[in-house]
Amino acid sequence: MLKIGDKMPYFEVINQHGEKITSNSLLGRKTIIYFYPKDNTSGCTAEACNLRDNYEALTAKGYNVVGVSKDSAESHRKFIDKYSLPFTLLADTTTDMQQAFGVWGEKSLYGRKYMGTMRRTFIFDEQGILTEIIEKVNTKDHAAQILG
Repeated sequence: MLKIGDKMPYFEVINQHGEKITSNSLLGRKTIIYFYPKDNTSGCTAEACNLRDNYEALTAKGYNVVGVSKDSAESHRKFIDKYSLPFTLLADTTTDMQQAFGVWGEKSLYGRKYMGTMRRTFIFDEQGILTEIIEKVNTKDHAAQILG
């Protein structure tokens, strides 16, 4: 599990356009990396739309916003188009990035255990050093949690 002061783990995934994105390509700007379970589900849509609605406030503070789930680039494109999301979504279909960040793990639903993405947000400074972790994400008001 990452802790405050850690360097951003190295990753190499594709975005919604199929372009390769690496952790190094995010350096130089403060970056919010938020992990969510699945495109087009109620909580994930609420979270994405809240970040969309507050995108100007986030970018005014210098933040680059990046969402990550196990969904495909095509699924991300449709999600972005449907909700007019102004930020990048990364397709971590192998879960390698989620494992590096410690957000891929055992979950439980109605007593059934399964592996899945834990909703969590990591905030990095321009050098890729972790400055904040939000573990209890309020999907309807996540931007306020970030902006403090």
